[in-house]
Amino acid sequence: MVRMKRVLAGLALSASMIAGVASSQTATEIPRIVTKGGRHALIVDGAPFLMLGAQVNNSSNYAAALPQVWPMLDRIHANTVEIPIAWQQVEPVEGKFDLSFLQTLLDQARAHDKRVVLLWFGTWKNTSPGYTPDWFKADNRRFPRMKAKDGTDHYVHSPMFRATLEADKRAFVEVMRYLKAHDPQNTVIMVQPENEVGSYRSPRDYGAQANAVFAKPVPTELAKALKKPGGSWTQMFGAQADRAFNTWHTARFVDEIAAAGKAIKPLPMYVNASLAGPSNVPDPTGVASGGPQQDVLDIWKAAAPAIDFQAPDIYDRDAAHVALYLDAYARPDNALMVPEIGNAKEFARFFWAALGRGAIGYAPFGMDDTGYFNYPLGAKALDGETLDAIGLKYGALATMGRDWAKIAFEHPTWGTAKPEDGAGQTTTMGDWTIATSYGEWQFGQKDWTWIKSEPPTWAKEAVGGVAVAQLSPNEFLVVGDHVRLNFGTAKDGPKNGSVFRVEEGRVVDGRWVMSRIWNGDQTDYGINLITPVILKVTMGSYK
Repeated sequence: MVRMKRVLAGLALSASMIAGVASSQTATEIPRIVTKGGRHALIVDGAPFLMLGAQVNNSSNYAAALPQVWPMLDRIHANTVEIPIAWQQVEPVEGKFDLSFLQTLLDQARAHDKRVVLLWFGTWKNTSPGYTPDWFKADNRRFPRMKAKDGTDHYVHSPMFRATLEADKRAFVEVMRYLKAHDPQNTVIMVQPENEVGSYRSPRDYGAQANAVFAKPVPTELAKALKKPGGSWTQMFGAQADRAFNTWHTARFVDEIAAAGKAIKPLPMYVNASLAGPSNVPDPTGVASGGPQQDVLDIWKAAAPAIDFQAPDIYDRDAAHVALYLDAYARPDNALMVPEIGNAKEFARFFWAALGRGAIGYAPFGMDDTGYFNYPLGAKALDGETLDAIGLKYGALATMGRDWAKIAFEHPTWGTAKPEDGAGQTTTMGDWTIATSYGEWQFGQKDWTWIKSEPPTWAKEAVGGVAVAQLSPNEFLVVGDHVRLNFGTAKDGPKNGSVFRVEEGRVVDGRWVMSRIWNGDQTDYGINLITPVILKVTMGSYK
């Protein structure tokens, strides 16, 4: 009997050890955002990760839609899906939770080797309460909507009421608890609490409770963060006072939800903005007041420390406008990610502009085969040409996304997209200049008169761009399409400088692997990238 007990004990110990090994194989390091020298990286499984993402349509958050999601992600070489989980499906009956879709999503994402960014559609979705439970929508006494100036109910729920916050937070915490218990391998790498928060047509709640708070001075911590002396909302913010007030209280609401979720599982969390105009201070009634637009990011930073970064949802096709948006969100204190952008062909060029600004991720919207298209914001249909516009770009980086992410975290980068007028751009990186031009064949010059030629078919199309990383003083990693690059010597650079070597290849585990050298026709007329390709350009000079 004693011997038998020892055998059983040994078997139990072995089983325990096996379970421990299995657990260590599945449990991974929790993703996080790291910042160094003003650059940012998304760390997944302990290393930088470039999110080649795709966001599904709003109502594709059910198991029935998932078979129309995965083939589309594979088609465009995406490694991450952004997908909603709605409060109405999580808590259809108050106090009773259903996380079955989340488990189905986790299982299928793992089977298809995709990571997940979970979008929490709670109190706000495109500013509206459309994805809240019926019991929440129906009870305007417990969960009041904002009051317009004339005293009527607005469509947006007010951020001023504790009952609303507590109800939303309770459901969100259940989601995070489920992730902690059922996703040790961190299939979900990031979470967006709420979606495009704010309100249109009324810049804040004008109900009695909100008015009483508005009559008080601006919170000391906000005045201090903005380096202002304080005072009333009107004294500090003038015509934008109502909007600033709503921004602060909306951000505080979302911050508490995010903090409660992070207390369960500290995944990176971000908020997305329904944008204001690219450079103007918007009309407070004509913008999603309360959202993290570029002109109120400092308020969000002060109000919502649990939020890792704010991000732009871009549906503006103008390249100059997009550059302003990207520049506004690419801050030393804010990692740049484009979590939502139009899926029409002309938007795809902005991938290079985002990468060149150190973006940690990018995701066109509406990337599933459920038959819904949000034209004119996006494409009329997801045909082959539309899918290739982003898919070929993702494909070029699919095998070296982590390497690019690490390089961009550690080295200077630059990127641009073809502007509306087709004019070239120039930048200086160290001792060297880089100039772009568009609408050119791979051979020859536009101004040649001695031989007849026709412009390429893409000359007038909204395609083309490039992202560049400076690997060393004289070496550059280049990726782009439909663009000609001319490298030159900066004003104070070396004399007799020129391109010494152009190699096509890719980075594998931090090491450059060359497939061939470009020379002769391939470099006599600049460096011409038509389909997306990875190049390493080496500059030098002679004495």
